[in-house]
Amino acid sequence: MEMDRTSIVGIVLIMLLFLAWQYVAAPSAAEIEMEQRYQDSIAALSEAELRAGEQPAPQADVPPTELSDSLRKVQFGGRFGAFAASAVGTAEDVILENDLMKVTFSTKGGTIRQAELKNYAKVVERRGEEEIRLPLLLLEDEKNKFEYVIPVNGVAGDGVRTSDLYFTPTVEGNSVMLRAPVEGGGYFEQRYTLEDGSYLIDYDIRFEGLNTVMANTDGTVRLHWENHLDKIEKNSQYEASYSTLYYKPVDDDTDYCSCTSDDTETLDDQPLKWVAGSQQFFTSALIADDRFSSAVLTTVADEDKLNDDELKLLVSDLNLPIGSSASETFGMSFYVGPNEFERLRAIGYDLSDVVSFGSSIFGTINRWVIRPLFNFLSGFIGNMGIAILVLTLLVKMLVYPLTYKMLVSNQKMQVLKPEIEKLKAKHKDDSQTAQVETMKLYQEYGASPLGGCLPMVLQMPIWFALYRFFPASITFRQENFLWANDLSTYDSIMRLPEWIPFMQGHLSLFAVLWAITTVIYAYYNSRHMDYSAQPMMKYFQYIMPIMFLGFFNSFAAGLTCYLFFSNVFNIAQTLITKNFIIDEDKLRAKLDANKKKPKKKGGFSARLQEALKEQQRQQAAAQSKKK
Repeated sequence: MEMDRTSIVGIVLIMLLFLAWQYVAAPSAAEIEMEQRYQDSIAALSEAELRAGEQPAPQADVPPTELSDSLRKVQFGGRFGAFAASAVGTAEDVILENDLMKVTFSTKGGTIRQAELKNYAKVVERRGEEEIRLPLLLLEDEKNKFEYVIPVNGVAGDGVRTSDLYFTPTVEGNSVMLRAPVEGGGYFEQRYTLEDGSYLIDYDIRFEGLNTVMANTDGTVRLHWENHLDKIEKNSQYEASYSTLYYKPVDDDTDYCSCTSDDTETLDDQPLKWVAGSQQFFTSALIADDRFSSAVLTTVADEDKLNDDELKLLVSDLNLPIGSSASETFGMSFYVGPNEFERLRAIGYDLSDVVSFGSSIFGTINRWVIRPLFNFLSGFIGNMGIAILVLTLLVKMLVYPLTYKMLVSNQKMQVLKPEIEKLKAKHKDDSQTAQVETMKLYQEYGASPLGGCLPMVLQMPIWFALYRFFPASITFRQENFLWANDLSTYDSIMRLPEWIPFMQGHLSLFAVLWAITTVIYAYYNSRHMDYSAQPMMKYFQYIMPIMFLGFFNSFAAGLTCYLFFSNVFNIAQTLITKNFIIDEDKLRAKLDANKKKPKKKGGFSARLQEALKEQQRQQAAAQSKKK
């Protein structure tokens, strides 16, 4: 069917109008180049960086002023809504510094990029090389995230993430103000202030004029904090066991996630005062002026889920109560520094609980007995190894009265040994009767085979407390003593093959010296002991130090140093007391006098005798039934 002339003219005119519109609406050459740069940056993003259900932020380093308003709305409006003006820019560093630390902030996200602690160092130990000291940095991992998820009108998903925004910095003295503007003159602001002599950073956020752009339905804004802990200490396995997330409920005691495995704590109805990612000796804590509404805290400890250079991953999702008024603020503080007990205690809110002294009676001993004692000693003793030696001496002097009683009891056993041998020979075919008669002999002479146990039992709380104290107290970190260059970790003097079990590739000299002196002390004390009833005990006392060598081999040198000194003092006290203080003739005369005295019924020895007699009766009854 042929078209008439009018139809042909109409089609031609429409085509001419379309070509004219295409020419007028086409972007300029600069805009075309800018769009291509944007598309290239999007293509360069890896799939791992893409969040589920949302598109990534544009990465083109293009100043916002170079984009026309219309192009910015087209490219960024769907992702950032009113924050489209802050969606592009160039990441810059801003630095605040005092006498203790140097904090670097990034305008991309407005967050702390790293914090350098000037008075501390990281030591890297390389096989076949000397240890290398490096600057100690916290919050420096490139995979870290610290972002607010702001619900914004017209933006799909959870909302705008501040880590995708570029902030405009303003430095005023010891403060830096970082702002991300929105259309209409409002802004989101983060302000950091660092005073001299402090690891505490005052941190405030402000929502100004955002009430008209925020789709805030539940009255909260979520803060998502991912802290990839890097390995700082020489013994990373040991460090990992002291690293986790701590948190302080407003109306409850401090608690923490698991230190040894993956863990998640969901705190929907439990407002928090602070949350802290704590390593063995350093902590990054966020403290609310008021409170966080709720939280979900997660620790990832599984090595298969971490990179080789990572210690743990700590994830905190905190809900901040933000209202709907035109101007909203939320005050916080950042503590990024060492686990110094007194410094943390001065901040308050039980923040010193991140120092892993323990929560039982042993933690109380560490906080209020051992720690103040070491602080006192370190006030006039420059070397912490010497302070450990003095502490050992003080403990031994305090318990010496009990030690003396133990040694007297052992000496009584030695004096009575000939009598005991006679009883064994008399009842050599009846071990039960021999035991009963032996206990009766002890009661007659006023001796006890358990008299030497009390000093050891009373010292055990100190041992258990020190077990937690040395690896948790930063006082001993990188403190040198003799061959040990760090009393907070093992004192390696020799590399061992990795295939040797329990030794973890090294040999600790203090642990070896502890094992040797333990064997010597056990041998000296057991020469006159009777092991006929339990012969395995004679050998177990020698096997036990060898078994525990693998455990102490990777432990803090401060503890194995203390245990070694303790053994040396034990041996010295034993030799001096037995050879120069205890008079064996007088002791024998006293035992003979005890034998002549009338004996009171009852007591531990009498109950033990009755128990042995009852056991004899039961065995005799069982044998008669068999017959």
